[in-house]
Amino acid sequence: MLGGLLGFVGLSAAAGILVTAAVTPALAISGMGASNTIKIFDALPEFLEITPLMEKSTVYAKGADGQPKELAEFYDQNRQEVQWDQISQFYKDAAVAKEDNRYYEHGGVDVIGTTRAIVSTYLLGSEVQGGSSITQQYVKNQLVQRCVNSSESVEEGEKCATAYTTADGSDGVARKLKEMRYAIGLEKKYSKDEILRGYLNIAHFGGITYGVESASQYYFGVSAKDVNLVQAATIMSMVTNPNSLRIDRPDSETNGAANGYEQTKKARDITLQAMKAYGKITAEQYDEAIATPVEPKITQPRTGCEPSGGAAYFCDYVINVIRNSPEFGDSEQERLNLLKRGGLDIYTTLDLGVQQASEQSIYGKVPLQSDSGDVAAAATTIEPGTGRVLAMAQSKKFSNTSTEPGYTSVNFNTTSEYGGSTGFQSGSTYKLFTLVDWLMNGHSVNETVRGTIRNYTLTGSCEGAGGTYKFQNSGNASGRTLSVMSATSSSLNTGFAAMAEKLDLCEIRDVAKSLGMKRADGTELQVNTTSIIGTNEVAPIDVAGSYAAIAANGKYCTPIAIDRIVGPEGDELEAPKSTCTQAIPENVAATAAYALKGVMNGGTGASGNPYDGTQLIGKTGTTDERKHTWLAGASTTAAVALWIGNVEGAVDLRYASVGDYQGDRARFAVWKDIMADIDDLRPGGVFPTPDPNLTKVATRAVPDVSGMSVEEATSRLEASGFGVTVADGEVPSSIGAGLVARTEPGGGGRANYGSTITLYVSSGEGAEVPDIMGDRPDDAQQDLEDAGFTVAVDGSCSEDDARVNSQSPGGDTDAAPGSTVTIGCG
Repeated sequence: MLGGLLGFVGLSAAAGILVTAAVTPALAISGMGASNTIKIFDALPEFLEITPLMEKSTVYAKGADGQPKELAEFYDQNRQEVQWDQISQFYKDAAVAKEDNRYYEHGGVDVIGTTRAIVSTYLLGSEVQGGSSITQQYVKNQLVQRCVNSSESVEEGEKCATAYTTADGSDGVARKLKEMRYAIGLEKKYSKDEILRGYLNIAHFGGITYGVESASQYYFGVSAKDVNLVQAATIMSMVTNPNSLRIDRPDSETNGAANGYEQTKKARDITLQAMKAYGKITAEQYDEAIATPVEPKITQPRTGCEPSGGAAYFCDYVINVIRNSPEFGDSEQERLNLLKRGGLDIYTTLDLGVQQASEQSIYGKVPLQSDSGDVAAAATTIEPGTGRVLAMAQSKKFSNTSTEPGYTSVNFNTTSEYGGSTGFQSGSTYKLFTLVDWLMNGHSVNETVRGTIRNYTLTGSCEGAGGTYKFQNSGNASGRTLSVMSATSSSLNTGFAAMAEKLDLCEIRDVAKSLGMKRADGTELQVNTTSIIGTNEVAPIDVAGSYAAIAANGKYCTPIAIDRIVGPEGDELEAPKSTCTQAIPENVAATAAYALKGVMNGGTGASGNPYDGTQLIGKTGTTDERKHTWLAGASTTAAVALWIGNVEGAVDLRYASVGDYQGDRARFAVWKDIMADIDDLRPGGVFPTPDPNLTKVATRAVPDVSGMSVEEATSRLEASGFGVTVADGEVPSSIGAGLVARTEPGGGGRANYGSTITLYVSSGEGAEVPDIMGDRPDDAQQDLEDAGFTVAVDGSCSEDDARVNSQSPGGDTDAAPGSTVTIGCG
């Protein structure tokens, strides 16, 4: 009792001196230095720096009108700070009448209220409570806010706030002294209206709702400037005990809808009585308000990504960008705290028009769940030349909580580091990198390669690369010798294996990396023999990025999801930037695009082409047993990578249905609709002309292999870059039986590099036809007959000056003895 009384005397003296100091700062207090309580406040700083409030951050997308549209909100405390003229006078009057009716008269500390609190605490034995001016409450909330904002997690923040507000005994005295000293300092620096505005923005109104703007919107669906008297009084009444008096728990037995939110109504009516008593409202206003029931209109805020609907996967990608980017802080937790507490306006790259096109096509054609198995679709759209992600759509609905079929929190569009899966085999979309490396090594798309079914030996200059593998083709298609253009448009595996035989697997891998390709699980791209046909597991965002680079004349830009960030004070914050590099030469990109246009115009991707006049490049991809299917391509303004396949399991999509489509054909219908809408929204241009040096038809001299064995002739021709085929049967020839009699094209001539040379094998029975061109007809006939041939004359050779100007078979060729040689004269 004695200790409490001494504390009362000390605290009373401190309060009196502090209040007097607000009016007479020069007053000496040295005569009271013996008091421990006075020593406490005497050592305290007078000035409290007002730190930014914890505010919600808002994520925006670009609407069809080009204006920002709200996508999602994130917060630990749901607060939106507003200015003085954005707050209803009802709020200002209710706060002053209820909490501090002498607010505009004192200098920061209400002596009468403080004395009442001291008596309650030290003479009656209650906790330190009540009596705090609005300024003191603002100080207390600022100190709590500072503690919570510096905490690592919501749980730590709650502990911090609880520890501060429940302090008692000597800790409570020190806390009160600190609040009073800071309150007087604040009133010297800020106006009354500024402090009241700060208080109304920082006050707690239950749960995670803070500030009158968020409270107004949450509890009644209106802004703070538009609340009526009843709404303002109801919300301000919650300040005394926010979590007990909140009105968003209609099922509460003590304060719910059944009893008319009885406790809150009583508190509201006390606020209304105070407003009437202090002249803030009229008796008529009071009577009408007191008779009005408490009727909340709870308006749930758009917190988190789930309310973003189909754009939730893009939203989740943005959050993971923030989580992984040093621009937002030194640690992952610091970055997420900034998102939830920093009051940021985040303007993203999402184009709602492109997003809607992607969603409509996928949702309209790919069901949430399939009887065939766990099959899904995902499509990412990227802007060539900038790396801006324009859309992310997925056939499943986004949820962090639901485990029901058709729901997932895994974003199949991106890599595991950014909330995605470990990826899916890319199939033939990966052939792009062999094509590019082929061109970078000076080869032409019109060169022919021997793409037969055979063992291919591929090599590489890096560790683990290379091996021998017998490549097959999709659908058991036969191999053949064909041009690279044809191999690309038909996606012939053996054609690309023949190309890779002349290249370095590690160079192909490096080309892929330079164009942004990586494994979705974060490990290195594989360089085994089958990697060239797409065995690496990748994500649509990286496939889209690679094809965007081709559409951007070889310039690859890392994906970005954020255009700009604005802080709560209107200042621009640094956002992650795209890094753009000229990954491949422009002439190579232009020629690759030339080949990829063939895929979309009559090749394997033709069924996905909307044929609306827009030039498109593209490449299909199908993995073993059709577990995963792809279509990736671009116009000059947008690149889209679409995957449809097994999330888990191994359903063969050829024998399964995806909506109304055969499983391995569904990609064409989906991609076609997406691209048709994009072509309307973002009309594409014309791709550059290919490099003539990379489209030329390369020829090479055909070696003369006559007289060689078939094996020796084949080896010689293949070493010169030609394919070889052997004609059926044998031909008459003077060359030894079983040896090569002749070739077509013949030795010494020229043929397309990589083309097929036909070998004709000698029967060993034949005679050489004399060359009688230019001879007199009689002489020619005699020579042919002497050589054992019969002669037929085509037309008249009776003129005296006639000369032979045609013969068949030709001279110096072999023919069967006794066969007919036809001659003509001119």
